[in-house]
Amino acid sequence: MTIIFDLGGVLIDWNPEYVFREVIPDPERRQYFFDNICTHDWNVEQDAGRRISVATQMLVDQHPEWESEIRAFYGRWEEMLGGPIPDTVELLRELRDRGEHRLLALTNWSNETFPVALERYDFLHWFEGIVVSGDEQTRKPFPDIYQTLLSRYEVDPAQAVFIDDAIKNIEGAENVGIRGIHFKNAAELRQTFQAWNVHP
Repeated sequence: MTIIFDLGGVLIDWNPEYVFREVIPDPERRQYFFDNICTHDWNVEQDAGRRISVATQMLVDQHPEWESEIRAFYGRWEEMLGGPIPDTVELLRELRDRGEHRLLALTNWSNETFPVALERYDFLHWFEGIVVSGDEQTRKPFPDIYQTLLSRYEVDPAQAVFIDDAIKNIEGAENVGIRGIHFKNAAELRQTFQAWNVHP
């Protein structure tokens, strides 16, 4: 079986709050910023390949009164990395050591910032391969990125599972025939593996 992991929220803790609790201390103003300025929809376009410099300048032009906060988003991006999620990394280690399953990763991540993670986290090198959305100029949950992984690594979707913390990304995988596991925590993931006779 091929086991495909998402990274952020599954193996790596990433949260803009780690920076913006300091940058914008007021909770209501901070929430306004995330809802209306540096939004999720804006951020995922960088995951799909838009250049960070272009994205940042676009928002600065639209919201000059928020310039310092906007520039902090990628200027302090490394501080948003909270570190590995230990229980999931341990599960990945067990799977690697047992050697019975192929291990791949599929992540929505800017190709400008992903090298930081590759350097910081040794466990990213345990995968046979990683498909990074920023390199592919597309992202989950669009079908083409799943198809890229399947074709590049010659994966039979019927013999694969995909683990992601975002339900829409699970649905995207299932739409191309890959069985999905909605990640909540490592303990539940381990239980699901046991129920499916996937033994770390």
